[in-house]
Amino acid sequence: CSSLAIGTTTGYRLFSLSSVEQLDQVHESNEIPDVYIVERLFSSSLVVVVSHAKPQQMNVYHFKKGTEICNYSYSSNILSIRLNRQRLVVCLEESIYIHNIKDMKLLKTILDMPPNTTGLCALSINHANSYLAYPGSATSGEIALYDGNTLKTACTIPAHDGPLAALAFNSTGSKLASASEKGTVIRVFSIPGGQKLYEFRRGMKRYVNISSLVFSMDSQFLCASSNTETVHIFKLEHLTDSRPEEPPSWSGYMGKMFQAATNYLPAQVSGMMNQDRAFATVRLNISGQRNICALSTIQKLPRLLVTTSDGHLYIYNLDPQDGGECVLIKKHSLLGSGKMEENKENDLRPPLPQSYAATVARQSTVPSTSTMPGYSEDGGALRGEVIPEHEFATGPVCLDDENEFPPVSI
Repeated sequence: CSSLAIGTTTGYRLFSLSSVEQLDQVHESNEIPDVYIVERLFSSSLVVVVSHAKPQQMNVYHFKKGTEICNYSYSSNILSIRLNRQRLVVCLEESIYIHNIKDMKLLKTILDMPPNTTGLCALSINHANSYLAYPGSATSGEIALYDGNTLKTACTIPAHDGPLAALAFNSTGSKLASASEKGTVIRVFSIPGGQKLYEFRRGMKRYVNISSLVFSMDSQFLCASSNTETVHIFKLEHLTDSRPEEPPSWSGYMGKMFQAATNYLPAQVSGMMNQDRAFATVRLNISGQRNICALSTIQKLPRLLVTTSDGHLYIYNLDPQDGGECVLIKKHSLLGSGKMEENKENDLRPPLPQSYAATVARQSTVPSTSTMPGYSEDGGALRGEVIPEHEFATGPVCLDDENEFPPVSI
């Protein structure tokens, strides 16, 4: 949550989110029009772009050097892309491709999945356990959990009654949040076991389309936004952990009795009794627009960031102790002129090769380390797709130096 990438009709832009008052533009590209997917690898120079002009092609760039690392074509339109320091995941409607990000080899293709028309999937940003979550059913809220490192299915989680609408891992990959198309209940599960840890009620009055679920980096808060004007922030804490031992009282006795009773009640009833209301909220001055949220620390204070599809970034203060209504402190336009971020180290860095391996390992449980000129049948060249030619290289994708891979702060 330290940078923002946006796709526009003319290309894409990258911004640094290090200041409240000033929005620094890191990079702007107008080479590819109608960009609808742009994903940056943390604060590195690697960026993945997909355009409406070629919706079946993924382009991977090193934007500081202005070079294309590789491009891959797939059998149908690309719906979403997720990446961490270990894996790059491409999601189509009925298949998911898992690449090794160091050399862009295709390690695995998941084909036995139900139709996923929105490209819903989540990848843990912690590359030590690159868990991948995606819908396991088109009719119910079942989550398929896949281990992107061992390339094996981890488990399935019966999360909701209705189809899934949103998924998000926390920063360590130990928790997974989910919401269904109804949008009334948000649940948090332990990973990789799939046990339900929390259940939050967003509201009962109306169904909503939840467009964004995100944890704070310390996993203490979970934010949910939808097509309504309200953004909800929930606090992940067990009340029994935060309360001191209560003196004997009638209310305390009744509370313990209700708590004990939940062990004997049906799951639907006990779940209702354990639900928490939002810890903090935001009232946006717009509704009906798609938006994406982030919980970040900017200038040493916790902030809520909301980016809307009309090209604005809203920054709110979040009170981590008392919660309540968050206060809007700054609004930025993402389509105006931004200040370019200078990087003087570029001149000191070694030149980067112009192209990299676009090789594919055949599908197996253990990723192959050998490079293969061409594509396997289960790879990018499905059903006779024509793959652009590449110069094949055995070296890894080098992103200048170790500074391109900053440690994840937990």
